[in-house]
Amino acid sequence: MNTEHILNTFLALIFVLALMGLLALLAKKLNLGQIGGQSRTKRLKIVEVLMLDAKHRAVILQRDDKQHLVILSHNGDTVIETFKPDHETLSEDNVKPIL
Repeated sequence: MNTEHILNTFLALIFVLALMGLLALLAKKLNLGQIGGQSRTKRLKIVEVLMLDAKHRAVILQRDDKQHLVILSHNGDTVIETFKPDHETLSEDNVKPIL
């Protein structure tokens, strides 16, 4: 193989990689990589996280008007409780620490 052929192959590789990078940036800009498209309102949020021990944590997730208490661990996730929060019980005066 002569050096001109190696140089052409290398430049073609650089061109293809640059083209893939530009297409990835374009897809990200247009939100083409998201499943379900772009949502205008975010329906899911993490309300609170509490580390229980080195391997477990309790998480309160809120979706729309419901909250879910979930225990996360390396072995899997467990939904402990699903409830609809009462806004008067969520005030700072009524919050009691767990520990």
